[in-house]
Amino acid sequence: MQARVKWVEDLTFLGESSSGHQILMDGNAGDKAPSPMEMVLMAAGGCSAIDVVSILQKGRNTITGCEVKLSSTRREETPRLFTHINLHFVVTGVGLTDKVVERAVSLSAEKYCSVALMLEKAVKVTHSHEIVAVA
Repeated sequence: MQARVKWVEDLTFLGESSSGHQILMDGNAGDKAPSPMEMVLMAAGGCSAIDVVSILQKGRNTITGCEVKLSSTRREETPRLFTHINLHFVVTGVGLTDKVVERAVSLSAEKYCSVALMLEKAVKVTHSHEIVAVA
């Protein structure tokens, strides 16, 4: 995997993935685009959400929504590393059980989500979930 990041102006940068997708990043506390640290946080949520949805779909569960609410704490001093990240899954669907959703979240956390597993080497990463039932 390769990527590149090109300076645009001020502290705004354009990242381009090897698949050709582009995204802006902003070093001015997210003035024009997400900051790199916000992108790391969103990457963890996206990676894990992909796993959870895929696992639930493969289990033939009827899911109509999945949202990951991410919260984090960072050190006050430089470098402002994450010290804790929580991924809270809100899964919406028909007939979902706590056991099934918990299993999907656990599999992502312990086996599949490469972003969260990599971050876990330096950051305390926790997971929680809730189910919103639809008729």
